[in-house]
Amino acid sequence: MTRPQVAALVTLRLFIGWHFLYEGLAKLVNPYWTSAEYLDQAGWLFKKLFVALAASPSAVTVVDFLNEWGLLLIGLGLLFGLFTRTAAVAGIALLLLYYMVSPPLVGISSAVPREGSYLIVNKVLIEAAALAVVLLFNTSRSFGLDGLIFRRGLDAAIPSEPSVARAQS
Repeated sequence: MTRPQVAALVTLRLFIGWHFLYEGLAKLVNPYWTSAEYLDQAGWLFKKLFVALAASPSAVTVVDFLNEWGLLLIGLGLLFGLFTRTAAVAGIALLLLYYMVSPPLVGISSAVPREGSYLIVNKVLIEAAALAVVLLFNTSRSFGLDGLIFRRGLDAAIPSEPSVARAQS
């Protein structure tokens, strides 16, 4: 890859990381935030499951905890390039769950406020696709803590090859 391509991919990873981190922090510090209303307004395939979760205070507590800390940890992983592939997979999974709760499909109405008009593809799905790009083009080995952690392990595991000068003599 060229340097501009790597820079663009690192920037994409950082922007998505910031978005996840900020969303997690905003939910964590707001004592009134809960996922209950969002889950209660679910549509589509798993509507009954999401509505049942919203109706159970203990389930909502678990969902809120997993959502807040999941967003926060995914964001930190992407920002620092630490366990980036795991963070990207977890981010994709979380975004697809959001999509399943309130997909922009014909015939599915939702009381969840939306910004703009969407049909099938919305910002959630676009961000999931962008995370798939982050997953496939792992920039954290070059620009992230993964490079420090895993390169050191690789260097110790791979024996050094004899130099060309020694081989010619």
